[in-house]
Amino acid sequence: MKKFRLKLKIFTFCIVILIFAFYILILLNRKNSAQTDLDIFAQCLTQSGVVMYGADWCSHCKNEKKAFGDSFRLVNYVECPDNPNLCLEKEIKGYPTWVFPSGKKLEGEQGLENLSRESGCTLPD
Repeated sequence: MKKFRLKLKIFTFCIVILIFAFYILILLNRKNSAQTDLDIFAQCLTQSGVVMYGADWCSHCKNEKKAFGDSFRLVNYVECPDNPNLCLEKEIKGYPTWVFPSGKKLEGEQGLENLSRESGCTLPD
């Protein structure tokens, strides 16, 4: 009887571990799926010719980058302190500034929703 109880405890423990591992895999898959959707949004901005001009020390630029997460690597971004001539040529007066192919500029922190509206790129749900 003691052996049966021990086997039952071990079996129950294994089931709990499997359920926990399955739950973790589901959460990781959801995170990767959302990231992929933001990748598509960031790629759309870049393919549409949208460019963000900013500076590493700019808190609003950091907020914009954070909103994209790892997908920001796909955004066409110009670091103005490293490219002062380009930023002067584009008449960048503040950070961040989003420049569209039409020449339209959005100055300041925009957020993903406004960038979606202005660019026509679909924002993931």
